[in-house]
Amino acid sequence: MFTRFEWSVAMRYLRARRQEGFISVIAWFSLLGIALGVATLIIVMSVMNGFRHELLSRILGLNGHLGVYGLAAPLAEFDAVAAAVRKVPGVVSATPIVEGQVMATARGVARGALVRGIRAEDLAAGHSLGARGLVGGGLARFTGDDVVVIGSRLAERLGIAVGERITLISPQGTATALGTVPRMRAYQVVATFNIGMFEYDSSYVFMPLEAAQVYFRMPGAVTNLEVFVTDADDAPRIGARISGALRGQVRIHDWQQANASFFTAVQVERNVMFLILTLIILVAAFNIVSSMIMLVKDKGRDIAILRTMGATRGSIMRIFFMSGASIGVIGTLSGLVLGVAFALNIETIRQGIQGLTGTNLFAAEIYFLSKLPARID
Repeated sequence: MFTRFEWSVAMRYLRARRQEGFISVIAWFSLLGIALGVATLIIVMSVMNGFRHELLSRILGLNGHLGVYGLAAPLAEFDAVAAAVRKVPGVVSATPIVEGQVMATARGVARGALVRGIRAEDLAAGHSLGARGLVGGGLARFTGDDVVVIGSRLAERLGIAVGERITLISPQGTATALGTVPRMRAYQVVATFNIGMFEYDSSYVFMPLEAAQVYFRMPGAVTNLEVFVTDADDAPRIGARISGALRGQVRIHDWQQANASFFTAVQVERNVMFLILTLIILVAAFNIVSSMIMLVKDKGRDIAILRTMGATRGSIMRIFFMSGASIGVIGTLSGLVLGVAFALNIETIRQGIQGLTGTNLFAAEIYFLSKLPARID
């Protein structure tokens, strides 16, 4: 398609002589613009993809894909209901949960917390805690009526460690002659966990199911069933099957409803960032066009000589097309290599920049995750 003559002339035009240096500078800046634009697009989209994936995996690692609730009261006969739910096609597990808000106190420090009562075997099998999530203690002692497992950041805030005691205060008090007295009880911390999501590591407290039923005064009942399914994106359809199997006697919430604000915001930001970064690349492409126009104007005499020597209009057009395309292709490939390399090492780069500047570039309190994620897609 392109002759050797056309290639040699096109490449010579990219290596401008001294009097044509300004055009060469514009061409090199155009190449740099394309490379940085493509690299930035890859890096930002990788971070957005990684953020969504990490957020989804961590939220759904600690919370079920579906929540099955009683219509107007706690869910009674929950073991029978759970057995019926497990028979629905697509359901992996159904775990009884007792959930309630408390104030956690220790060493004179108080923090709000969310207590989740759960059986030990369900905590080890169905959640992201497991072996890799625990950072202190173990689940072997997660039995009885006075033990809890708490998040590592909550333990740090309260200044306690495994083996020490934490006091939980429930807003649902006990009525006495002197008024309503908050319900209080001390529990021993047998393990701490860190799943890498700040909101959960700083506020979740796990308690044996029977102990939670006693503490929240729910004998023989649970607040809900936590259901995991084979495909998270298929949760609404499986939820409809569960409702049909239970004859509509329950309320069902899926993870998309419970976390709609999170994932809608991430998707909107992802689309907007893609549009903005694409415009940056378009600006760099227009720089290539402008440099080619200037090059054509500057090479008017050369074009006349080439035409006199027998070069066709198509041949002249291909020469300048190859000059511009070479800048675009080299810039795109350079940006691809730079963007992929940066995305693969983004956490190391972030820590290096933090060490040099002494600033926190990715606060876990704000971004929910403890490290900067990147997922190249």
